[in-house]
Amino acid sequence: MAASPSPPRQFGYPWPEFNDGLVYHDLVPPRDAGLTLIQFYSSKYKSSAPLQGWLQRIKNKQITVDGNVVTDPDAVLRVGSELVYHRLPWKEPDAPYILEVLYEDNDMIALNKPSGMQVLPGGLFQQRTVLTQLQWHANKQSTISAHQSPHSVPVHRLGRGTSGILLCAKTKLAKARLASYFADGTSQIGGKRDTNKELGKIAKIYRALVSGIVNNDKVIINQPIGIVKYPGVATGLYVASQSGKPALSIVNVLERGIQGNNTLVQVQIESGRPHQIRIHLSFIGYPLLGDPLYTVGGQPKCLDCDSINERFAADGGYERPTKPVPGDCGYYLHAHQLVISHPVTNEVIEITAPLPSILQTNSEGKHTAIMQQAPA
Repeated sequence: MAASPSPPRQFGYPWPEFNDGLVYHDLVPPRDAGLTLIQFYSSKYKSSAPLQGWLQRIKNKQITVDGNVVTDPDAVLRVGSELVYHRLPWKEPDAPYILEVLYEDNDMIALNKPSGMQVLPGGLFQQRTVLTQLQWHANKQSTISAHQSPHSVPVHRLGRGTSGILLCAKTKLAKARLASYFADGTSQIGGKRDTNKELGKIAKIYRALVSGIVNNDKVIINQPIGIVKYPGVATGLYVASQSGKPALSIVNVLERGIQGNNTLVQVQIESGRPHQIRIHLSFIGYPLLGDPLYTVGGQPKCLDCDSINERFAADGGYERPTKPVPGDCGYYLHAHQLVISHPVTNEVIEITAPLPSILQTNSEGKHTAIMQQAPA
């Protein structure tokens, strides 16, 4: 059944100017006994800061050993010592904070995530995330109702620049079952299947605006997606790769913008790999309009991706990468519809997130002039 129509409900709390910083705990294992403080951090967490950055953090009195501040980088560590690194508060980049509730029951909640809002903590965004807003909202509700309400948690991710439906679980049971839906769908993509049949227990339909005119009305993309080393992305960048994991996208053309040389498409995926739609559409020669990262072939735009920026900021960490990273915005991608078997009742639920005007067809009321201009 379709989600019951109801008056729009929103929540969101303004971000403070600075976040609270972060605290990282470590216990020295036997294999690291005898290492110096600087050897431990610069080798174990080299993706967080270069050597000189860790020296600065030690000098700044940001690290304690067994409760005592240590400023000597050559202090020798003992087995079982507790190390605590205090990351200083910082001003995170601007981000929206209002979330619209599309569907909610006792087990799950579906949100309309705005473009520019990160789902989970990572990189420069540790506080300005959907997860933080869910925590704050639960605390606010607990204050009103005088009992502690557990906060909801996202069960999948949307890219920071992607808008639309984000599904969150309100109970442990719902979280486990919803997570299994996504995992099962992804694991089945590599097998033989009829792509015209209904997809699993969860199906997601996206709208996207791509550069160029897509000639075929329907395109099925099954290009595998893998990881390569990339500056500014500690875990590596997802790209089109024959040695990667299987992925499936079904693309249908909705409208061709001849004058603007762009195409409005609908993309159906069952669960998906990270950045799957961006990678797949660029792989076939039609990257998302305004995508700062991916280009034709499903690869990053930069050619010298092995270069490393050793400059570090005031807190010792790496400066923001000069090259585009996955969280950069500017493209048009919207998680428009979700069809899912309810994790408890098994009832089929259909949820729809309103479309941004630029992703509407002419019959849906879009202003055609918008299609002819790329995002700033």
